[in-house]
Amino acid sequence: MMRPLLFALATLLSASAFAAPFSPGDCQPGGPCSTPLEVRAVVVTLFEIGEDEGDRPGEFQLWKTRGNFSVTLPFPQGHHELVYDPERKVLAMVTGIGTMKSTANIMALGLDARFDLTRAYWLVAGIAGIDPADASLGSAVWSTYVVDGDLGHEIDAREMPEDWAYPYFPRRASTPYATPRPPSEGEIFVLNDGLRNWAYAQTKDLTLPDLPGMAEARAVYAEPAAKRPPFVLKGAHLAAMTFWHGALMNDWANHWVAYWSEGKGNFVTSAMEDSGTAQALTYLDRLGKADYDRLMVLRAASNYTTPPPGVTPADNLLSERSSGYSGLLGAVESLYLVGNTVLEALLADWPKHAVAPPSAD
Repeated sequence: MMRPLLFALATLLSASAFAAPFSPGDCQPGGPCSTPLEVRAVVVTLFEIGEDEGDRPGEFQLWKTRGNFSVTLPFPQGHHELVYDPERKVLAMVTGIGTMKSTANIMALGLDARFDLTRAYWLVAGIAGIDPADASLGSAVWSTYVVDGDLGHEIDAREMPEDWAYPYFPRRASTPYATPRPPSEGEIFVLNDGLRNWAYAQTKDLTLPDLPGMAEARAVYAEPAAKRPPFVLKGAHLAAMTFWHGALMNDWANHWVAYWSEGKGNFVTSAMEDSGTAQALTYLDRLGKADYDRLMVLRAASNYTTPPPGVTPADNLLSERSSGYSGLLGAVESLYLVGNTVLEALLADWPKHAVAPPSAD
């Protein structure tokens, strides 16, 4: 969905280039706005634990407290008020947890006349479960594909045919992994390879935070990748509304991602919201309100998708949930470090990046 050069040049001559942006209060949510704020990047977080500052941080807090988000804007049509950095022209939001909320909030923002988002980069910065075969707690993953884990048919595993490995199979198919693969109608979203590879190149050598307790949590896993200190990598992301856990579900996730990506994607991270975010931006792109090719999905590991040896999936999931997830604080630190590094690189050469996304290809 790359836009032609003429469109890119036209957006540079948009109304926001000629008129002073509104001051808070000049334009109201849901109303017209003749002087929209220029937005060069949107940081999309999914949740905050408690307060926006001063307590245990979720995904949003570090962005708000470490950036110059001096302007707070009401967002009654969404989950959480917005904050804006007028110097960098960066907007940060909290969508709420789950695909429904992410879809609704991205659409609501994209249709809000107070903001000019035509050249904005969208950075999803959220925690995730991670496959211990691929990486470790605190590792940050630039997504190659977003695969939806909800769209499909399912029967109880106790009633499935004996020759089926899983009870879940695609719509418009009669068996799991039927070939040829049905065309996607929201089951997979392909992200901009060039932009993602450029973002990875900016961040691959960063030393990520390795907070107290993370090494101990890694040590009980058998997989070499799970034992590594946190690092930056690329991999496919599975978005599903159910927080699943265990070796059998992890095996399903690997097969499901491989199936929909036709063998090109390797499942690495699991969370909930990103198929909704990608779908909303696809629709906004059609309207000329956003550019889908400027979407980046960054997920950092707060927990593993399987238990360590000798622990049942139920016991491990409940233990992780009750303790607040062993890699959560490291993950949100990684998200900010890696994500902000890319934002700074984008904004440092804005005249060039306003016209077209950078590419490492």
